Amino acid sequence: MPQQATPAPALVHGGAAPSATHLVLIPSYNPGVRLHEVLRAARAAWTPVWVVVDGSTDGSEQWLQAQAATDLGLRVLALPRNQGKGSAVLHGIDAAAAAGFTHVLVMDSDGQHPAHLIPQFMAVSQREPEAMVLGRPVFDASAPRERVYWRRMSNFWVDVETLWAGIGDSLYGFRVYPIAPLRAAMQESRWMRRFDFDPEVAVRLCWRGVRPINVDAPVRYFSQREGGVSHFRYLRDNLLLTGMHLRLLAGFVVRLPMLVLQRLRRPPDGTSSRHTA
Repeated sequence: MPQQATPAPALVHGGAAPSATHLVLIPSYNPGVRLHEVLRAARAAWTPVWVVVDGSTDGSEQWLQAQAATDLGLRVLALPRNQGKGSAVLHGIDAAAAAGFTHVLVMDSDGQHPAHLIPQFMAVSQREPEAMVLGRPVFDASAPRERVYWRRMSNFWVDVETLWAGIGDSLYGFRVYPIAPLRAAMQESRWMRRFDFDPEVAVRLCWRGVRPINVDAPVRYFSQREGGVSHFRYLRDNLLLTGMHLRLLAGFVVRLPMLVLQRLRRPPDGTSSRHTA
């Protein structure tokens, strides 16, 4: 049986004025009790925050809807069945574009991403709105060694597929995207709907000329005892990533002349990195 979401105290709402351009988007599928802390921290850091419930069966949608009823800075969107992270993000950015937003910070609902860094990432995006702001993970002892190894493999192939365009990490999902090119990249392809979303969308946005800016950020893996929930399946998802990279390598070969031209035209600081304090 899925872990049931338990009651939690009311959220502490963010004190900053609502942004008309940048919003926080949280795709969520059976996130467990960590969702309470994640949402509280996100709302303390930013307004507005939207959550896309991706067919959750753990009662979290009901809790979220109750919170949204008393919090004008929180909006909850719900998909009738689980469709994957990429599908949830696409659903959210379609609604965000219709509401006039131009940028979205995507973060996970399981507590791995640092909500306190939302203002810093948004500030970088506001200064350089044409770029995508990519979190570059700083691991602690909680990181599974197998996950770190496969991440390095994925990062290598992403570098090849973009001619070393400067994607610091292909799998870390704490990122700010400009909505228009993100929607265009997703609408032109039937892929990027599940675990393949984070690496493939970064590659395809680079192919479109969207410049990556890397910002260091911590990542925390919680144990089951700490309320951690993981939907990652080693065999299934690594096979998915393998197929994705084969697909991207084929696209890379077709685009190679264009990518070489992009590389030659890019200024020396075209892949600027920024570090957290």
